[in-house]
Amino acid sequence: MEDLGRLEDLPQSYRDALSALNLVPLWPSLRSVLPPKVPARKTQATHWPYASVRPLLMQAGELTPMEKAERRVLVLANPGHGLEKMQASAAMYLGMQLLLPGEWAPSHRHTPNAVRMVVEGEGAWTTVDGEKCPMERGDLILTPTGLWHEHGHDGDEAVVWLDVLDLPLVYYMEASYVLPGERQATQPGRGDRAYARGGLLPTPVFERSSKAYPMLRYPWANAREALQSLAADRPDLEAVQITYANPETGEDAENILGFCALMLRPGQTLSLPARSVAQVFHVIEGGVSLAVEQHAFELQVADTACTPGYTAVVLRNASADEAAFVFMADEAPLHRKLGVYELR
Repeated sequence: MEDLGRLEDLPQSYRDALSALNLVPLWPSLRSVLPPKVPARKTQATHWPYASVRPLLMQAGELTPMEKAERRVLVLANPGHGLEKMQASAAMYLGMQLLLPGEWAPSHRHTPNAVRMVVEGEGAWTTVDGEKCPMERGDLILTPTGLWHEHGHDGDEAVVWLDVLDLPLVYYMEASYVLPGERQATQPGRGDRAYARGGLLPTPVFERSSKAYPMLRYPWANAREALQSLAADRPDLEAVQITYANPETGEDAENILGFCALMLRPGQTLSLPARSVAQVFHVIEGGVSLAVEQHAFELQVADTACTPGYTAVVLRNASADEAAFVFMADEAPLHRKLGVYELR
C-alpha cells in the first residue's frame, strides 16, 4: 500500500495554524485508524489464574469492609489497554467480586449492562428489578442496563462471582453513570422457573408481560444438562455449544455482549475460527488448554482468559475421561448490530 505523507513533512507554521483551529490532518494518521486487512488491536491474550487471584480477593475482604467498598471487586485488566483503563477488551470489563456471610451490597442501577457468573460458594442472592435470584456455582445472572440490583448473603461461606460488563463501551460513549437506591422489596415470580423448559413459554392469558428481560437467572444445572443432551443426541457435532438467549424473542440474553456455554468431550481438541470479536473464556468444570497465536495457557477450574479478535483459538480438554465445561463471553451482538461482524 502507498506511503502517506508524514506530519513532520508539513511546515511548522502550517501545523500551528491547524492546531489553533482544532484541526488535524488525516493523511499522516490514516493507516493507524484504517490499517490494511486486519484492525489494530490493543487487546492481548491474557490469563488470570484463580489460584493466584483468590488469596488477594480474600485479603481484600479483610482489608476493606463493604461499607467502604460498595462493591468489593478485583478488576481483571488487560495489559494491552493499560491497567488504569480497567478493561479486558475494547467493549468488555471483567471483575472478580467477593461477598462475605451477612454482607449486603446496596441497591443501585447503572447504564452499563452486567452479568454475574458464579464462581464459588453458596447462600448468596442477587435481587434484580424485584426478582430474588439465588446464586449457585455456574449460574448466570443478568443485571441489564437501568435495572435496580443488589446482592445479599445468608450463608456461611464466601461467595465469589465473575462480573462481565459492557462498561468500556458505555464509558467511551460518555453515557456511564450509577444511581443509588433503597433496599428492594421482593416480588413474586422467577424467570428461571417460568421459562424452565425449552420450547415452552408461559401464556399471558390476561395480560402481556412488559419485561424486556423476562429471564434473569440461567441456572447452571439446566445449562449443563442441555449441553450433555446435545452431545448425546449429536455425537457427530464438533462444537457442543449453547447460547444464553431471551426465551421470548430468541435473541441474545443482552443486547451488547453475547454469552455461551461450551462442552469439550473427554480428550477433545476444538479449533475455533478467527472472528472479529474478542472472547472471554472461564472454566466452570475441568481443565482446558488454550492456544492463541504465540500464547498457550493451561486453564484450571475458575480460571479466566481473554483473546483478541481476528485470531483463531484452539481449546483442548486436558482430561481423557471427563468432559470440560467453559463459559464464554464475546462482543458478537455489538458487532452484528454495527455490521462489522466477521468469521474468517
